[in-house]
Amino acid sequence: MPANGNGKDPVMVVVQLSGGNDFMHTLIPYNSPTYYDNRKLVRIEREDVLPINDDLAFNPNARPIKKMFEEGKVAVVQGIGYPNSNRSHFRGMDIWHTCEPDKVVTEGWVGKALRELDPNGEDELTGINFGVGLPRAMAVPGVPVTSVNDLDSYGLMTGIGEDEQRDQALQIFKDMYAQAIGTGPVMEYLSRTGMDVLRGADRLKAAPAQYSSTVEYGDNAIAKSLRDIARVHTTGLGTRIFYTSHGGYDTHANENPTHPKLLQDLSGAIRDFFDDLNEHDAADNVVMLVFTEFGRRIKDNGSGTDHGSGGGAFIIGEPVKGGLYSEYPSLDSKDWAKGEDLEHTIDFRGIYATMLEQWMGIDAPEIVNGQYEQITPFK
Repeated sequence: MPANGNGKDPVMVVVQLSGGNDFMHTLIPYNSPTYYDNRKLVRIEREDVLPINDDLAFNPNARPIKKMFEEGKVAVVQGIGYPNSNRSHFRGMDIWHTCEPDKVVTEGWVGKALRELDPNGEDELTGINFGVGLPRAMAVPGVPVTSVNDLDSYGLMTGIGEDEQRDQALQIFKDMYAQAIGTGPVMEYLSRTGMDVLRGADRLKAAPAQYSSTVEYGDNAIAKSLRDIARVHTTGLGTRIFYTSHGGYDTHANENPTHPKLLQDLSGAIRDFFDDLNEHDAADNVVMLVFTEFGRRIKDNGSGTDHGSGGGAFIIGEPVKGGLYSEYPSLDSKDWAKGEDLEHTIDFRGIYATMLEQWMGIDAPEIVNGQYEQITPFK
């Protein structure tokens, strides 16, 4: 059975950090010479970090998440990845979306979970994406999903605007996936499923009207998306899986000005989101999974960091048993992947399985394509 004992259906919020978040710069091994020897530019000095033990510290720009960690609401999954990590954004994200590193397939893991939750495909609001287009993770033929870029304009759209937004969403989806699986399967998928992408519009119009909150979210994209999720969740429309993305993490260059703002926006938005849910007595059945397609190289490149592996994920919420899970990747150079990367210490498919089985109450092997080590991050 799922972990929440409150009688409410468990809800999962998936937040994708697009571009490859620099995990070593997020959870910093602040007493390791390796970090300072290899990070001449992209580094946080020892006196500025937010320590959680003698070895690891949060980046000071992630202060709200550090506070939630201290409150026991954040599980940090260290060293998440998979063997022979693919450093291509497109293929790397594709692997995370389909749980299939060795071949290109058409069914996303979230879509397969939605099929378990709504086997007859009757409710297009069981899964909602906030963002432009539709993430590959949610795409499964016959599984209806609603995709919304902006809840406020969505509720006010005329028929013409609706058609235009639908066409734009479908075009973006087509552009993203045709190069991976060919135009034929994409067009077949869209003809079967694509028209569901905006089918939930009428029902979603109720959400902004019914919502009020004293929480003031930041003025940035991820805060807007998480506020939209809070508005729909607190309206009680029965959505079980929400998905959204926060972009800009491909920090090959100018990481020092870019990454702090990303972490500030993200961690502030997450704190505001859970404060908002708590204000509405709607937090006890929600758990958030924050992931990214790969970590970044151990050594900086003089301006930023290049694609690597051995990243990190966060599982956040009231039902979570906070702490560090799995192991921080070895900082001994003989253990590095490809001679320059952090090696993963736990397979991402085991973390998906943890969320699916222990939180959502869904059998995972067919969704993640196998049996993988899980963690126990729930109370």
